Amino acid sequence: MRIDRAGREDLPALAQLKWQDVPRDLTAGRSLDTYTAELGDWWQAHARTHVAFVARAEEDDRIVGAAWVALVPRVPRPGAVDRISADIQSVFVLPEHRGRGAGRGLVAAACAHAVSVGAERITVHSSEAAVGLYQKLGFADSPRLRQFLAPTTAAPESA
Repeated sequence: MRIDRAGREDLPALAQLKWQDVPRDLTAGRSLDTYTAELGDWWQAHARTHVAFVARAEEDDRIVGAAWVALVPRVPRPGAVDRISADIQSVFVLPEHRGRGAGRGLVAAACAHAVSVGAERITVHSSEAAVGLYQKLGFADSPRLRQFLAPTTAAPESA
């Protein structure tokens, strides 16, 4: 398994992986070609903040997994003007390639990139099945990190 930073030439494979990673009802009536174009436009618009990594199969160099890292600028504080956090997103490995280190390699590469650009903190929203992987890579539960799951249209009420 080889892990590389994804390039624009990898867009069709990235789109295919994401397409396979969502429930079928989300793709019903949609075209993979249209989604590939949408993902390409989105990636171009977010190229400064989102970096993708791919896992390539040794035998044929085919892309069998991907992970993204989102880099989020943070509000400056005295003495630290350039602050960045990172979030690992959309980690997916084809089922037939799981258990061979692709997920570990993808997350490690995404984390290494985040650290190299100065991220102070890296978060991930994990599936239940992947919790152990993230723990082995040094991720820990945080008693202070909270999330608000927004309803479709309403914002939280003021306290």
